[in-house]
Amino acid sequence: MDIHKLLNTSDIYLSGKSDKIKLALCAIFSSGHVLIEDVPGVGKTTLVKLLGKLLNQDVNRVQFTNDILPSDIIGTSIYNRDTHLFEFQHGPIFGEIILADELNRAPAKTQSALLQSMEEKNVTVDGKTYELPETFTVFATQNPNVQIGTFDLPESQLDRFCLKFDLGYPDRVSSIKMLKNNSKNTEIKRITSEINSEILISIRQKITTIKLDDSLYEYIYSLLEYSRQNTKYVALSNRCGIDLVKTSKTIAYMNDRDYVIPDDIQFIFPFVAGHRLVHPSQSSIEKEHIMASEILTSIPLR
Repeated sequence: MDIHKLLNTSDIYLSGKSDKIKLALCAIFSSGHVLIEDVPGVGKTTLVKLLGKLLNQDVNRVQFTNDILPSDIIGTSIYNRDTHLFEFQHGPIFGEIILADELNRAPAKTQSALLQSMEEKNVTVDGKTYELPETFTVFATQNPNVQIGTFDLPESQLDRFCLKFDLGYPDRVSSIKMLKNNSKNTEIKRITSEINSEILISIRQKITTIKLDDSLYEYIYSLLEYSRQNTKYVALSNRCGIDLVKTSKTIAYMNDRDYVIPDDIQFIFPFVAGHRLVHPSQSSIEKEHIMASEILTSIPLR
């Protein structure tokens, strides 16, 4: 797959956001989930729909509200009068890319419906486990916690997101371009792609073969350990370390290398670790990245 061609194609439909598209692709190639925090109307949903078309993945959208129930996401068992049995009706979680729109509009009970699926790629209902597609990926959007009607995502939920980033408003040129041609959703629907799930899975397998020197494993451990020894931060988990390894390999792959360099880790670290370092009630993209930068500058490369 030509990553650069994919990014160039993406920029046609979401102008000025190639850096964020690269992060989103990094998460998908790393088998990770994405949390996008920003105000409404900056293109979060458009980004996910665009990725679905470019990668030939079905996108199931779930609008989270304060009255949505876990069964509305996972599905439920319904009694069949003909067979006299309860039959499980699959919910929208059974998809390749799941757009969990405005996730923090729903309370913790409903948010928890995603925990098992994001970790294990399956769901359990009435004692029976159902497998999800191998390419299953959650893209959740979140409104800033200063907005009315939001609930903080618990640490256990945040830790399951491989990356977090914002989109921000487009620059002047991109904004004027959008105002002149506001038909992106229609254009995105017409996209055809030769990429499929088999190709996506093969890319993920190639990325696992990217070399990462033992000294860089030590470096990643030092970053994790520094957060655990300083009460200023929420301690980074082992899952965070695993995500750092996977995403740094993916960045190397996307930069046409078969080995990881320190710059790969340092580039991706704020997006992987930032949302895990700050307590949810005190978080903001800016604060998360400041704390991540503090840790990077505190840990020297050996």
